[in-house]
Amino acid sequence: MTAITAELNNKTIKAPVKGMLDNVMMQFHSAADQIDLHPNIRKILSITNNEIIVHFPVKMDNGEVEIFTGYRVQHNNALGPYKGGLRYHPTVDIDAAKALAMWMTWKTSLAGLPYGGGKGGIQLDPSKYSQGELERITRRFTFALADNIGPEHDIPAPDVNTNSQTMAWIADTYMSTRPPAERTANQHVVTGKPEGSGGLEGRDRATGYGVFLNIKFWAEINNETLVDKKFIVQGFGNVGYWASYFLEKEGAKLVAVQDAFGSIQNQNGITVEDLFNYSKMNSGSIVDFPEATVLNINEFFATECDICIPAALGNQITDKNALDIKARLIAEGANGPTNVEGEKILLERGISIIPDILCNSGGVVASYFEWLQNRNGELWQLDEVMAKLDKKMRESFNKVYEYSEKEGMDLRTAAYCIAIKRIEKAYIQRGIFP
Repeated sequence: MTAITAELNNKTIKAPVKGMLDNVMMQFHSAADQIDLHPNIRKILSITNNEIIVHFPVKMDNGEVEIFTGYRVQHNNALGPYKGGLRYHPTVDIDAAKALAMWMTWKTSLAGLPYGGGKGGIQLDPSKYSQGELERITRRFTFALADNIGPEHDIPAPDVNTNSQTMAWIADTYMSTRPPAERTANQHVVTGKPEGSGGLEGRDRATGYGVFLNIKFWAEINNETLVDKKFIVQGFGNVGYWASYFLEKEGAKLVAVQDAFGSIQNQNGITVEDLFNYSKMNSGSIVDFPEATVLNINEFFATECDICIPAALGNQITDKNALDIKARLIAEGANGPTNVEGEKILLERGISIIPDILCNSGGVVASYFEWLQNRNGELWQLDEVMAKLDKKMRESFNKVYEYSEKEGMDLRTAAYCIAIKRIEKAYIQRGIFP
């Protein structure tokens, strides 16, 4: 197992970056056993359709040329075009992209969207490059991928360390390579664009809002409110911030946060907007926030709380720390933050888990709205978007919860069963070519 290391609080921690593919395959086969998935369809869904690796040169600010490696994995498109994010991170490799692409297949199927699953990115640390260099890297990557993406074929979106600006560069580069008469018709080659460039109002907060909604629905099912509930968040980027923002508005209290630079805590509560503004002025870091104290990085998941939101990278909750968790609920804002061994311990301890393919699906649902908006030449208002998102997320949560209760299984297995059954039905109805 390889690992990346990060200096945090003058200590070095090792974060596992392999194993996500093993996790998603174990989760898939476990659910496939539950629904007695047809052996031939199991074979198809066990592999990816396409795995694309591109190496491309980019001229740096100093005049030197650097070679980058980019990935795009297209897992399955039985239900529609491939859909999924692009991330810029040192841990990006073909196995990580395969795992994430498979999760996207299940996520889009579970949400009832006309999409399949894809994922990819570039193996780099974006903090080491200027804005101009990142633009040239993005545009060159898009050019290398151009024949493998498209608004009706494979539609990328933001992910870890990418944002609306990244998507604007991709869209512009892609459209620039099309014949003039086709350029505006290809605007929906990506989603998550800035609002002034075909983006959707509310897309920035959609994933975090979806995490919040799932937590709220879970509380309602258990006849509880979120008032005075304590929660902790790992990762204070887009997802972590917006989930915290909406939870705080509902009366919950943020008591600990961990990011790539360190961990902080305050059992009396951390004001979300104050921390967000501080991090913006502190190069994105939460370290030394004046309203909180330092928390040992290895004790973050052991913090006293009601709700834990892992919203950073995969494989963060494992058999090594699952016994330390005090939360009653894990709401997976990230993709694959809990490995199979860690989940087994959590479930045995009676801790509920809202799985990633349900919990963080607000982003892809809003991406679908943006795709439709571009396709139909419409403009949707924020209140309309949020109402549609609320309705869609509630439908998905209720469907998964009712299935789990009926079949006597955990929420993740229930979500997988629903997602896989929908794809199986498509194959049965259409047959397999030739």
